Amino acid sequence: MAPTMDEASSPGKWTVFALVAIGVFMATLDTSIVNISLPSIAAHFQVPVGGAIEWVIIAYLVVVAAALLTAGRLADLVGRKTLWVSGLALFTLSSAICGAAWSLKALVVFRGLQGLGGALLLAVSPAMVTTAFPPTERGRALGLISLVVGTGVSVGPTLGGIITQTLSWRWIFYVNLPIGIVGIVATSIFLTEHRVPKRGRFDPVGALLLGLGLAGLTGGLSFGGELGWRSLPVVLMLVAAVVFLGTMIPYELRHPEPTLDLRLFKNRLFAASAASLTLSFLSLFAVGFMLPFYFERLRGFDTEKSGLLLTPLPLMVAIFGPMSGVLADRVGTRWLASLGMTINCAGLVLTSQLGPQSSTADIVWRLMVIGFGQALFQSPNNSALLGAAPPDRVGIASGILATGRSVGQSLSVALAGAVFTGTGGAEAAHALLRPDASDPERLVALQQQFTAAFRATLLTCALCAAVGVFTSLIRGPEERAAPRKSVGKVVA
Repeated sequence: MAPTMDEASSPGKWTVFALVAIGVFMATLDTSIVNISLPSIAAHFQVPVGGAIEWVIIAYLVVVAAALLTAGRLADLVGRKTLWVSGLALFTLSSAICGAAWSLKALVVFRGLQGLGGALLLAVSPAMVTTAFPPTERGRALGLISLVVGTGVSVGPTLGGIITQTLSWRWIFYVNLPIGIVGIVATSIFLTEHRVPKRGRFDPVGALLLGLGLAGLTGGLSFGGELGWRSLPVVLMLVAAVVFLGTMIPYELRHPEPTLDLRLFKNRLFAASAASLTLSFLSLFAVGFMLPFYFERLRGFDTEKSGLLLTPLPLMVAIFGPMSGVLADRVGTRWLASLGMTINCAGLVLTSQLGPQSSTADIVWRLMVIGFGQALFQSPNNSALLGAAPPDRVGIASGILATGRSVGQSLSVALAGAVFTGTGGAEAAHALLRPDASDPERLVALQQQFTAAFRATLLTCALCAAVGVFTSLIRGPEERAAPRKSVGKVVA
């Protein structure tokens, strides 16, 4: 008999973990592999750095953020296996059409469709793992997932660099096809679940308000530096964000079955962990977005070398993430998460000091500092967030966790793009490709302009990380959940 999703003992929990790992690996691989190829995509479609090219990433992240909580609610109604297989199928299909995109606009649209598939996967993966393992092993389980994430992100830049260098950027999407097919087949064969009666209903209005609000916010931040913060499109997008998100809060508080259950945030541990999670990705995701332009435009490295140089950060997460998860199960989460965020902040400041002449060793050790900080922070913080939720709301908490990550990532790219463009970095990056950039005086001036903008961008991210240190500390005395019986069926 095939193991079920509600088993909490071996081999059931490891079957669930393996299947979740396939989907999580594909989603994280896709994110990092796209980042390293952005300069090539921009060159292929003849568009500058910043502005429109950012939507190759933002379209994916915004759709994920907007759809996650609705997808989590759908899983409660139709079952998590159904949602998981649907997510794998949609992600795989959309990857194929992303690779075939004939224009930048088409690629952005298809990336949005890919984001919907990613939302179906990410909405339930933390809950699937958390409920498959007993509470006393929650940190360990989430630490192992961080190993998968770190591996996907580590492999992505290197693989993306090799693929882009030897084939073309289109193949960074085609690489998802065999992984997705294997995942669909394995899930169909090895995973079963008990059907439960349908209960409750969707909250489409709440989901719509959330999606429109996030789209307006990220759009305004992305194009504020390029179009001007007082330009009509930017003002309208930011006003829309305030209106939609402001309307969403009272609506969701009154709704009996909201898409975003704000009542969970009455728990200080849950609220502080969610805020810290979002700030972590807000501060750190920009590193993966900015460094390919630093490597390829300022330093003149090819995509293969650039991909290799991005590896140390996620590799440190993969190595130390499981260890921090196990440690969190034993000593608690508060001080581990706070220390990790502090190290993140320091690493961002150090990385901001990179310049045109920085050695490879300088680049590597600074990224290792950031990676170690993220490894120390992520598993304990996620364990605290999920552990603070009532047993019957672990699925909702899982959706909030995934939403916080996606919101942080999308805002990180938008913020980095806005600061980098607003301080002249995008202009310098584009000018470095022109023939007149070979003039020594012109080259030095452009390098200085790029470096100053790069530094301002990462220091802004470091400031966000500093706020994250504060939110990690204010969760108060350790509030670790007492050991309890397994939550039960993943589709409870």
